[in-house]
Amino acid sequence: MTKPMTIAEKILAAHAGLQEVTPGQLISAKLDITLANDITGPVAIKEFQKIGVDKVFDKDRVVFVPDHFVPNKDIKSAQQAKTVREFSYGQNLTNYFEVGRMGIEHALLPEKGIVTAGDLIIGADSHTCTYGALGAFATGVGSTDLACAMASGETWFKVPSTIKVEFNGKLNKWVSAKDLILHLIGDIGVDGALYKVLEIGGSAIETMEMDGRLTICNMAIEAGAKAGIIIPDDITKEYLKGRSLREPVFYTSDKDAKYEKILVYDVSKIEPTVAFPHLPENTRPISQVGNIKIHQAVIGSCTNGRLSDIAVTAEILKGRKVHPAVRLIVFPGTQDIYLEAIKRGYIQTIIEAQGAVSTPTCGPCLGGYAGILAEGERCISTTNRNFVGRMGHVDSEVYLSSPAVAAASAVLGRIASPQELGVYEMLP
Repeated sequence: MTKPMTIAEKILAAHAGLQEVTPGQLISAKLDITLANDITGPVAIKEFQKIGVDKVFDKDRVVFVPDHFVPNKDIKSAQQAKTVREFSYGQNLTNYFEVGRMGIEHALLPEKGIVTAGDLIIGADSHTCTYGALGAFATGVGSTDLACAMASGETWFKVPSTIKVEFNGKLNKWVSAKDLILHLIGDIGVDGALYKVLEIGGSAIETMEMDGRLTICNMAIEAGAKAGIIIPDDITKEYLKGRSLREPVFYTSDKDAKYEKILVYDVSKIEPTVAFPHLPENTRPISQVGNIKIHQAVIGSCTNGRLSDIAVTAEILKGRKVHPAVRLIVFPGTQDIYLEAIKRGYIQTIIEAQGAVSTPTCGPCLGGYAGILAEGERCISTTNRNFVGRMGHVDSEVYLSSPAVAAASAVLGRIASPQELGVYEMLP
């Protein structure tokens, strides 16, 4: 008889070939997917070539998505992309995505069914934890660890303990998944879940669509978590149906599983939330933001570049214009999201409002390009981090919010709630 386990512990145990695991235990586990991009990939490739093996462990399970500096912004980024391209072609990788077919990696992999429920996934990018929304254990690693995993198909873990988080109740108008995760980070801090699993649940999550769940798990790392995870349910199963490239495995947590602690939130008490510079934990409800003028609004990234994010942006912008002193830049997460947004008229609405729409890319999120801030400029952004110099000059400022708040702010020229515009309905 095995001891009661959390969903994270069950996934790790299964991939380690063990009946059970305990927090703090060191294990070696087989991997379902390894992932890298055009920044971390070249480093991993260089280290892989030092190992002395000719081929990756499985050409279907080693994934490369150039998304940070593509389309290439300069010669150095072009060389990085070339390294990834040549390696992927040389290894005959199934899942290499070139410009025109790619997207932001953490939006693309769930969309394409490359990651699925029950998986154990590592990626040389900290926001790999996004895939926990599907009921997978997914976490970021360094490029050297990734290189070894590309060769062997496995890696080591110290089994983390789990913090259970319950979001209960009915969301207020204009409160979204982004507001919930910002509220949580504001409460526990950027190290509040350091090397732990955040298991997210509660009645507010049970009715939340996959876009919102992906947003929440994406920012688990901003609380220091090793992984964020949501127990799969009918919404998960419907999302994966006809999409998943491999048979999903649906784990759940035992009722008497041991948690480090349990946090419970009444979402009816949560307002739209904004993280002030220079940490995601520096949060304030929209009613306490004050008069903060902005120069730029960014809507997109692996956190909020999905179709529902673009839909709410279009709803707020419809019949309005972006403030003349503000630059609004929208980044659809993938080509399919971009195309569907065009078909539904969202992109036309954004352009008519005098917003700019980019090809799918990480863009300015990490200070890459297509929206870098100058000295003294302020940006409201749906991205995941607002560290000093994150989006440009060290004397610029980034405020994190939901797409709804970012869109309303773009119109009013200051950080604002959509309610100030008299917007009450969302697009279907």
